[in-house]
Amino acid sequence: MHTMWKGNISFGLVSIPVKLHAATEDKDIKLRSLHKECHTPIKYEKICPVCEKELEVEEIVKGYEITKGKFVVLEENELADLKKISEERAVELIDFIKLEEIDPIYFERSYYLSPNTGGTKAYGLLRKALVESGKAGVAKIVMRSKERLAIIRVFEHTLLMETIHFPDEVRKAADVPGVPTDDQITKRELDTAILLIDQLTSPFEPEKYKDEYRTKLLELIESKQTGEKVVTPIEKEPAANVTDLMAALQASIDKTRPKQKKAAPRKKTAAKKKIVE
Repeated sequence: MHTMWKGNISFGLVSIPVKLHAATEDKDIKLRSLHKECHTPIKYEKICPVCEKELEVEEIVKGYEITKGKFVVLEENELADLKKISEERAVELIDFIKLEEIDPIYFERSYYLSPNTGGTKAYGLLRKALVESGKAGVAKIVMRSKERLAIIRVFEHTLLMETIHFPDEVRKAADVPGVPTDDQITKRELDTAILLIDQLTSPFEPEKYKDEYRTKLLELIESKQTGEKVVTPIEKEPAANVTDLMAALQASIDKTRPKQKKAAPRKKTAAKKKIVE
């Protein structure tokens, strides 16, 4: 597993040398834009629309737009002074919390932490302490020229660091337009909705969820490579004749209700003998 960062976890006076590894991977299929006529990949050039010329890297500077069309230019050395990245980079644990106190909206990306040279025992100590206490650590880390907030917890016997958004990076739910303030729901509708939820409730098994679009796209690419022509008909579900919310809920329950096993056919009894007078 590729090491993408090396540093130390600062745990009080304890310093734990660690290595950082991406815990997830992007499996999106990257498609290039080609010229339709000759299938040459299209270039995306950095061109100044005023000077009408392509720019070299050294001709480009960073700027912040303060008003429409007006920028404050920031030099590279000025940005470097603000980064405050020392040779000895550290993950500083500043608080310990219960993981359930964090709403999932804050979570950003996950990374595995492994012990670096000389850090095995201290790594094991922090891992065991987190498990025994049932807590997760809140930490600060500088990654890719940005200070980030993170959570350190134990996942399958490994320390996991999850970067999280700062509070001012999460937009207010109150600003979402069109959200109804009052629920005009009848008790019958609510009870039926809860029944539907109960019918669809099952233990979380991530293995059963597949990216069907990616699978189909890979099949299409493979068929193109081998020269096969594949046509997949789209199966449409028959539209339900639903006129109101209650009917929709009931139709959903009927559709998701477990099918009952057919009763075994009864054995035919021997025909009664006719009584001869």
